[in-house]
Amino acid sequence: MQGIPPNGLAFRLIQEGSLDAKTAQAAVEDSKSQQMPFISYLIREKLVNPAKLANAVSQDLGLALFDLSALDLTMLPSKFLNEKLIHKHQMLPLLHKGKYLFIATADPTNQAGLDEFKFNTGLSPQTILVEIDKLTILIEQLLTAQETAALGDLTDSALDQLAITTEAATDPINSSDIDSDIDDAPIVRYVNKIVLDAINQNASDIHLEPYENNYRIRYRIDGILYTIANPPVNLANRITARIKIIAQMDISERRIPQDGRFKMVLSKQRTIDFRVNSCPIVNGEKIVIRILDPSHNILTIGNLGFDDAQKTWFLKAINKPQGMVLVTGPTGSGKTITLYAALNLLNTEAINISSVEDPVEIYLEGINQVNINPKAGLTFSTALRAFLRQDPDVIMVGEIRDLTTAEIAIKAAQTGHLVLSTLHTNSAAESLVRLINMGVPQYNIATSLVLIIAQRLARCLCEHCKIKLSIPQPILLKEGFSAAETAHLILYGPKGCEHCTQGYKGRIGIFEVLYVTENISDLIMRGGNALDLLACARSHGMLTLRESGLNKVRLGITSLAEINSVTTD
Repeated sequence: MQGIPPNGLAFRLIQEGSLDAKTAQAAVEDSKSQQMPFISYLIREKLVNPAKLANAVSQDLGLALFDLSALDLTMLPSKFLNEKLIHKHQMLPLLHKGKYLFIATADPTNQAGLDEFKFNTGLSPQTILVEIDKLTILIEQLLTAQETAALGDLTDSALDQLAITTEAATDPINSSDIDSDIDDAPIVRYVNKIVLDAINQNASDIHLEPYENNYRIRYRIDGILYTIANPPVNLANRITARIKIIAQMDISERRIPQDGRFKMVLSKQRTIDFRVNSCPIVNGEKIVIRILDPSHNILTIGNLGFDDAQKTWFLKAINKPQGMVLVTGPTGSGKTITLYAALNLLNTEAINISSVEDPVEIYLEGINQVNINPKAGLTFSTALRAFLRQDPDVIMVGEIRDLTTAEIAIKAAQTGHLVLSTLHTNSAAESLVRLINMGVPQYNIATSLVLIIAQRLARCLCEHCKIKLSIPQPILLKEGFSAAETAHLILYGPKGCEHCTQGYKGRIGIFEVLYVTENISDLIMRGGNALDLLACARSHGMLTLRESGLNKVRLGITSLAEINSVTTD
């Protein structure tokens, strides 16, 4: 146990059996290298049971452990409930008394968080030790209650005046500023209500589709489209005009596609971005609104869905000083979230990180983010060239689309930079072949690539209503389960309740993680095809997307039907 103080928390956790010595040693070293408090590292990586960790911290620091289960949310000091700080540091103000602010935290050693609360409130923070799982639940309940109350208080007139801003403007758009023939109050309220309902239902996209005798509005929730309204078809042009106005698009141009964007301010701490695209169709213009809600972007590696071995490979790859990490999969498979979880982990004062995307979907303080602008000559390749002259440590490229971008990214990965990017292929092995087909020399691929991840998103079963299924053994064997496990295997399926959408709530990643070993590098150099690379990777322990998905089924996280819909045999 070299490097572990005999009277410290890590030593205590080893003595109690909550951590083995090897894991504790690695955690101590990783937390130091990432300049993160040891307790915060344990919490983020979920290495210790929350109750055991809280008790160990209590004994180590001599602090009493407070039980949050009986706390009344209405008694919290609302004046100091800063949503941004609460989310960022997982700290919750419980009591204001004189010049002191008593703050619940699972990591009393997180001085940066305490200092930020002190700066924002002008009060002296006093820590109250709590269990992280109970604190997380309480924070979710509090913020959900605040947002529900705020949105529930919106009357028709309030919907009229909801603060909507453009990307280029700083003043909210008011319906009175626009011609009333186009932008009358009922249409303003209706569009605002559509957007607010989408936020409340955790939708990722809104589709507004005019047909000859019908006008359909659909939400995409957990990857599936659901029809939520069929307004009169004669309102289509007015609704479209309203959306195009707030998104700063040309309402007189209906013959070509257009892109726009706007923001909605729900509170001082919560602003949601929207990307808008119009496309001319036979009966008018179809509008799709992409909802970019920062509160839904859980940028922690522990919440992505990796199993233990996959997470170990991922962390090993992104902590290398140089090389390329690729994430592949179709549009909407969560590639950006995976990359930003890595960037969030790497985002420290000591590292210079730059990203170029089309467009930037997640704003992260501390990262130099660039939107490409082809009309102005700002492409992925020109941005990459600029980055290389700005002393970068980590570079994120939204997507490798062509040979020029691929060559610059690989050159950066070979010259002392960590490069993260995405590629549109179906599997990890096919990504190598795709780069070769682009024209990248095999020796450049073999010497630069560190890790390739193929991923999909699968809907999670609702914990409130999921039901046990009885599936015949022959079907289970055909689906890929072993004969030995079918005797005791318990599978679950969706039912549906008030807490979910048709039995599902939220999504989780299904991953295929290919770590580029020496054997795989040799195979690339020899010109191996995708099947050869897949066989070699599996011999080193890689799970295919299908196998990874079946593990999620075994754990009761999702259903067999859902895995069948996102993976193939």
